[in-house]
Amino acid sequence: MATGGSVLDPKVVEALVSAKDRMAHSPLAQLTDREREVLENMAQGKNNASIAKSLFLTERAVEKHINSLFHKLGSHGGDRRPPPREGGARVPARERPPA
Repeated sequence: MATGGSVLDPKVVEALVSAKDRMAHSPLAQLTDREREVLENMAQGKNNASIAKSLFLTERAVEKHINSLFHKLGSHGGDRRPPPREGGARVPARERPPA
């Protein structure tokens, strides 16, 4: 604008700042860019081999990223994890102590 005013409605700016603040406090903010990419591929129902191919990684690297993102998001497996979908990303098995 020639008069030096703002083209953005103050409510829009407030909403953007608020959204950024919420994201900073989200558990997803702890993830690396690569972990986010792996998570996005998992959400699309891809298995580890497909994720590895699309991100130019080894399947082992994908497994490590999955372990890391589950750890950061507070889901450490066990009964809290939903059953795997057919064809979806395979979560590496954890060793469990004998009962």
